[in-house]
Amino acid sequence: MRYKIHLDFIKHRKKFFIFSIALTVIGIVMLAAAGLNYGVDFRAGTNMDVEVGKPITAEQAERIVAEAGFEGVHPTIGGDGDRVTIRFPETLTQQEVEKVEGLFKAQFGDQVSREVNSVDPELAREQLRHAIIAVLVASVGIILYVSIRFEWRFAIAGIVALLHDAFIVITIFAIFRLEVNLTFIVAVLTIIGYSINDTIVIFDRIRENLRFAKLKSDGDLALVVNNSIWQTFTRSINTVVTVLVAAVALFIFGSESIRLFSLAIIIGLVAGAYSSIGIASPIWYVLKKGSLGRSK
Repeated sequence: MRYKIHLDFIKHRKKFFIFSIALTVIGIVMLAAAGLNYGVDFRAGTNMDVEVGKPITAEQAERIVAEAGFEGVHPTIGGDGDRVTIRFPETLTQQEVEKVEGLFKAQFGDQVSREVNSVDPELAREQLRHAIIAVLVASVGIILYVSIRFEWRFAIAGIVALLHDAFIVITIFAIFRLEVNLTFIVAVLTIIGYSINDTIVIFDRIRENLRFAKLKSDGDLALVVNNSIWQTFTRSINTVVTVLVAAVALFIFGSESIRLFSLAIIIGLVAGAYSSIGIASPIWYVLKKGSLGRSK
């Protein structure tokens, strides 16, 4: 049965490929030029969150930190304007932490509280290494699953889409110098899970439609892929929008500590919905098209 195709995704596949390649090149240039803005989890130092209980400006906080003997450190204000986040490039001693806290208490009273997270250089390197291994293990596991469940062409297309989604998030964080920490890695792994879910839904429909298709030309194969995308389009969009609403709500109303996590999820969801349709399926079509003549 032939379905009306509102947009021929296979016909416009080169546009999708060029767009994604352009984003990838921009990301590579940014990473080569400036790298990522690693948080305290991946870079040695101390992160100090101070709850002052009263409105405070960044200038006031910077003066207090400078008075404690730390020049060039720029605190950021969060919460309702009463929370100060200070990232020190070196690991502070207990005496230095108490000195900073004491200066805040001297100006804002005893209601001041603080939370300190320190990471030494070796632990920072180890956490970065483990984060990279986690992403690689997840990717290899997905390749094996899709290869066994479907075929190797689906596996290649799926993993390219996954790497595309992860790299899009990394590119955005590199361009805008957003902090990369352990919650960012959790967000990337979550994105990989949602992305492969959308992709497998389309792949499963392609495989089902292939059972009843008579492939005599590339056009017949393109029709199968386009029909499969449109048959699952509503489900994919509904799934993404549902999760996107929750992620946007967390980004707007959530605390400062999960805001970047929510932003990474939002970017990844949009990239995943796009790649499942515009990257994974067309790549499978290109790989499968080359085998039509041999299979006949």
